[in-house]
Parts: sequence; structure tokens; C-alpha cells
Amino acid sequence: MTERTTPTPSTTHLVLIPSYNPGPGVLETVRQARAQWAPVWVVVDGSTDGTDQSLQALAQGDPGLKVIVLPQNQGKGAAVLEGISLAAQAGFTHALTMDSDGQHPADLIPTFMAASQRDAGTMVLGKPVFGPEAPALRVNGRKVSNGWANLETLWMGVGDSLYGFRVYPIAPLIKVMRGNRFMRRFDFDPEAVVRLCWAGVRPVNIDAPVRYLSAEEGGVSHFKYLRDNTLLTWMHTRLFIGFVWRLPLLIWRRLSATGA
Repeated sequence: MTERTTPTPSTTHLVLIPSYNPGPGVLETVRQARAQWAPVWVVVDGSTDGTDQSLQALAQGDPGLKVIVLPQNQGKGAAVLEGISLAAQAGFTHALTMDSDGQHPADLIPTFMAASQRDAGTMVLGKPVFGPEAPALRVNGRKVSNGWANLETLWMGVGDSLYGFRVYPIAPLIKVMRGNRFMRRFDFDPEAVVRLCWAGVRPVNIDAPVRYLSAEEGGVSHFKYLRDNTLLTWMHTRLFIGFVWRLPLLIWRRLSATGA
């Protein structure tokens, strides 16, 4: 019988899982993450499905797991900001974010962390590899957001703007989030990528599978097509305005990088 090994706790990189009413499947997500990395922090964003209690019970027997419970739902970006702010206070420099619903590949956590550790100034972005079960509307719809994100960053190399499985350098992310009042809900992932590119943080892309779980498999989705696409449209409108006045700087940075 093979003895199960426990990951050696990192003092620089942690896994951060924002969670809002994910259902009981979140426990398996957290167990899978903990099998690959330590520490793992979960930010419960005002969940009302009882998973806060289940996660806290799980953490009682696991020193590598920390659960932070917010009293009311604030949005994914707000939950991430709470987590990385506390992580920065504890001395961590990088956070790998992943969804709590089982869509993201926990087995790739070490690969993404290693890429971040090799080049700490970058952000490591998951580039989704979709299975046949992925809704065509979601797969094709994200191409619009990706197109805008690449334009707004002058094609710095954003492989996917929406996939939330990624490693962020904490300090610049806190700076850009505290510098504006947006990025607090579903708009967090794409806006974080664009604004970090503007701040000079280079993206590195790694292919990663994404699963769309059926209801029978315990899949839970809080995506609202009209509401969230309206939010994304407004986000890209204001980002494009920001891109226009930053354009000279972005062009200069691009020319400097190519040695022109």
C-alpha cells in the first residue's frame, strides 16, 4: 500500500478558493487542492447553503486549510481581495485562484506554481481546453471578451481572459484593485488580467482542462447570461477608454521589449 504524502507548506504561494453556494461538491474540490498543495485558503463569500460549516469542520483537522467566512455575499473579486489582503499580511507573495465548483484541474496546481516560482514577476494564466460537454454559447461567447482583452493590452499575450485558474502576484493585484472600485464581481477575472498587463505584469499561458458539470454531477452555476454579459460589456467599455489614454505607454513598452 502506497503511503499518501502531504505537500510541504509553501511560505510564498498559496491556493485561494473563493466560494459562494457551491453545494457539497466544494469539499471534494478542497480535498483535491490540499492533496496537491499547502496551504489552501477558502473564502466563503456569504454562502447560505451550509457549506461554511462543512468547510470549517474540515479545516479543524487540517492545519494546511484555512477558511475565511464573510458575513454577506460581496462577489468573487471582493472575496479574492479579502483573501489576498490577509495573505499579504501573512507574508505570501502569490496566490493561485481556482473555482470551488470542481471545474478546475487541481492536479495542475504544482505545474502552475512551479511556473510562477521560476518567474515571480509574471501572472500564470490557465488557457482552457474544453470538453465536448462545454456549452457552445459559453465557449464562443468568451471569444468576444478575449478579443477585447487582447486589444486593450496591445496583444501582450492573454491566452484567455475569463478562465479563473491562474496564479497572481499579490502585491500588484492588491494595488490595482484598491485603485478602483470595480473588479468586485464577475468582472474580476478579465479586468484583473488587463489591469495587470497595464501595470507591466507579463502573462504566461498554460493549457488546462475545464469541466462543465451537469446538475446530476453536482454542478452549480451562478452565471446569468444577460446580467453578466451586461457587466462584461460595461467593463470593456471603461477598459477601452483606459486603453486609449494609455496607448502611447503601451506602444513604447512594446517597442522597448522588442528592441526597436
